[in-house]
Amino acid sequence: MTAKEYLGQAYRLDQRINSKLEQVASLSDLATKVTTTISDVPKNPNHSTSYMADSIVKIVDLQAEINRDIDCLVDLKREIVRVIKAVDNIEYQTLLEKRYLCFETWEQIAVDMNYSIQHIYRLRDKAFAKVLIPNQKDDRKC
Repeated sequence: MTAKEYLGQAYRLDQRINSKLEQVASLSDLATKVTTTISDVPKNPNHSTSYMADSIVKIVDLQAEINRDIDCLVDLKREIVRVIKAVDNIEYQTLLEKRYLCFETWEQIAVDMNYSIQHIYRLRDKAFAKVLIPNQKDDRKC
């Protein structure tokens, strides 16, 4: 795994969390639109009678999954902070933090640090060379 791939994990996990949050919002909207039908026709006793309850169970399951992903994201960001702090150049640390912890674009980082975009890319390449990627744990479930 390259330094770029390692540091980019947090962004991808953050995107997955945002996607799941959108799914929860969509399920919540659907759950509030569920209506019951009153009928005197006997129902199958094995058939679920509450669509709203089914929707709520799905929402709760998805929220639990989101909470697990958020825990993973926090752990991953903590690990990335340690890796970035191990880089011996403050300028490289700032650049890596802005990109891989704050998710800023390279253009925004160039403006913030008062450098040209070409210089930011040169700094990025030098910073990547200083990043020491820790051994990946196979027990991470993110």
